[in-house]
Amino acid sequence: MNHSWHWSEDTEHAYLTTSLLSRWPHGFFTRQSWPHLPDALSQQLGSDRPAYRAKQVHGNHVLTPPELPAVSDESEELPAADAVMSLAPHQAVWVCTADCTPVLIADTQTGQVAAVHAGWRGTALSIVPTTIAKMQAQGSELSHLRIAMGPAIAGTVYQVTTHVAAEVGRSLVGLDTEIASLDDQDLIAYLQDLPEPPVLPDPQEGRVRLDVRRINALQLTALGIPDEHVAIAPHCTFQEPERFFSYRRTREKKVQWSGIVSC
Repeated sequence: MNHSWHWSEDTEHAYLTTSLLSRWPHGFFTRQSWPHLPDALSQQLGSDRPAYRAKQVHGNHVLTPPELPAVSDESEELPAADAVMSLAPHQAVWVCTADCTPVLIADTQTGQVAAVHAGWRGTALSIVPTTIAKMQAQGSELSHLRIAMGPAIAGTVYQVTTHVAAEVGRSLVGLDTEIASLDDQDLIAYLQDLPEPPVLPDPQEGRVRLDVRRINALQLTALGIPDEHVAIAPHCTFQEPERFFSYRRTREKKVQWSGIVSC
């Protein structure tokens, strides 16, 4: 099933939404929102409640609002985590990205949500499945989850070493247990032979192109989540400089925010 994507541009800061998450106020914001922080951006989503975010460290730790202060500026110290999960209605959770994948997750029954920062390191550590497991511990069922991946660097332009691609690929062991026994080169060949391969060839020796969003989609497949419950934004941060910051493109430490509000 193809889920539609829509730009909300009649507000101060344009943001992208998907029909898959239409029940929840949510948005994948652009470079136009810089340097505003989630407190201000949440108001554009219709939320006047505190916004929750963490200090992102490319790991797989998940925090909830009681573990996080509600902060409004960059000077305040935040606990380290790469996913924030709601526990009650009307909680806005946020992550920032510049090429990594922002993932918003929502539960159709409980109304609870999560925002995940999934770069290649976090993806290798299964940050999205880890977040889903924490949601399950709070009562979510896999069949009730809806997952949207926002703008990120596309696999066609994301060059990495073969070792990095193999490290990320090993996170798919739940898809095929034989992955665990493959060396790096055999694993790369395996990944390149998959339908809609997450790894593509690169002309430079020792390098390949890595589709991090596709790896995350395959992790969801391994969990048993159907494709129709997953939406992937048709936008690349690297190739759309007018809309998005891209660290790979400019090496600037500027970000765009993605957030969702629980029901």
